[in-house]
Amino acid sequence: MKQWPSYRELHESGELRRRADEARAALGRCRVCPRACDVDRLADERATCHTGRRARVSTWYPHFGEELALRGHRGSGTIFFGACNLQCFFCQNHEISQAAASREVDADELADMMLSLQERGCHNINWVSPEHVVPQALDALELAAERGLRLPIVYNTSGYDSLETLRWLDGVVDIYLPDFKVWEPETGRRYLKAADYPSVARAAIREMARQVGPLRCDSHGLATRGLMVRHLVMPGLAAEAEAIFRWLAAEIGPDTWTHVMDQYTPLHRSDRRPEIDREVSSDEWRAAISAARRAGLQRFEGISPAPTNAPP
Repeated sequence: MKQWPSYRELHESGELRRRADEARAALGRCRVCPRACDVDRLADERATCHTGRRARVSTWYPHFGEELALRGHRGSGTIFFGACNLQCFFCQNHEISQAAASREVDADELADMMLSLQERGCHNINWVSPEHVVPQALDALELAAERGLRLPIVYNTSGYDSLETLRWLDGVVDIYLPDFKVWEPETGRRYLKAADYPSVARAAIREMARQVGPLRCDSHGLATRGLMVRHLVMPGLAAEAEAIFRWLAAEIGPDTWTHVMDQYTPLHRSDRRPEIDREVSSDEWRAAISAARRAGLQRFEGISPAPTNAPP
């Protein structure tokens, strides 16, 4: 019988260890994320993400602010990695995403964090902003699996992920939770310092959907496997939101679980981009919900009931 979560089977076959070794070796000329900085992180060289051999963690705890299908009644076991590989002017989590607010941890300590969250009753292990530290996370996951970790992995990402990294995660991650932030390359350049963000996010979300399919939940409404997509509604970007929703419905499927988020706040360096240095109006958020419905998307956080079908 196939084991759940998926990485348990990979661990017992030795495949998880093989992938962790392959991913770690790739740090030697780092192309772990789409920045492809080509520095030797094994020798602790650093570039865009300001992260060398060890991952950086800003905080970790049972999180009750995630989507209901993740947090349940005991919380999502969230590990916030520091030093994101994007440079969003409007970062809503800048206080925990920046290198200065995080500390380096080795694989043993990261494994212990996962096991502690399991002992505290969390429903899953939620890696937040892991795009640039997947090799380190896989090293730690192998150790944690050896010590008895049995919670599903949530891969909570900006969407700026390389396909090679996602290949290492095939069969490891049960629940993918990517953002899809902006649609136009110029918008990516202006607000994220990544003109290739839209094309990278599309390729990454396609691959995530291929690996895990639509979101499935157990009889308690807790996510067990599948794809969940977030879109943060931003000031003045209604046309881009509509394009994202149309693409999700047409390319990934109308049953793609989508969270249309209304919590944008002009934080971090948003004052350097005057057009987004304001809050989103209730009319803008309602227009985004209408656009998602027009696109044909059918499943929304807080709009329609969470799915309850159990995984096969």
